[in-house]
Amino acid sequence: MTTRNLTAVGILLVAVALSAGCGSDDDGSPTASPSVSSEAAPTGLPTPQAAPDADGATPPSAAAQGTTQRRPASPPPVVLPKRPASAPGAKQVVDAFRAAGLKVPRPKDRSVDCGPDGLGLGCSELMATDAVTVYVFPDDTSASDIAETWGGQSYRRGAVVLNYLEAKTPAADRPRYEKVLNGLG
Repeated sequence: MTTRNLTAVGILLVAVALSAGCGSDDDGSPTASPSVSSEAAPTGLPTPQAAPDADGATPPSAAAQGTTQRRPASPPPVVLPKRPASAPGAKQVVDAFRAAGLKVPRPKDRSVDCGPDGLGLGCSELMATDAVTVYVFPDDTSASDIAETWGGQSYRRGAVVLNYLEAKTPAADRPRYEKVLNGLG
């Protein structure tokens, strides 16, 4: 054998040893980089390597990362079910309470809590005050189910439910709120 043949045989032996994992620190974990074989890269051409980032780690190649899906910048808006045309709106109910001289301190529209990111009750509208919370549901059945769940701490008329669970309204004043709700068309 000539010196040229010995050099070629030596290079082949090193390539075989590297592809077999000899001398590799690979512990078989999925984060280890694959070895380079003669089938993966043509001989004589260097394999492109990514430059290390600031902490010295080499990012995975574009082929290893796969395709990236574009996601919307924010989640889509929650679409609440429509309230029945025959039912008053939650704000309309609170305004009627105020017009009747009833206390409705610090009203706050919390309709967003009706959807899946909030309480997930399936209501159409939700207006909370320190005295009473007004829920408007898309149908009478949904309103009835919730009113039954809250037992004696609520009042229902059609698709509208008054909730007193977190209210500071004395039980003696509750019939006045219910009378105003009943007077709304």
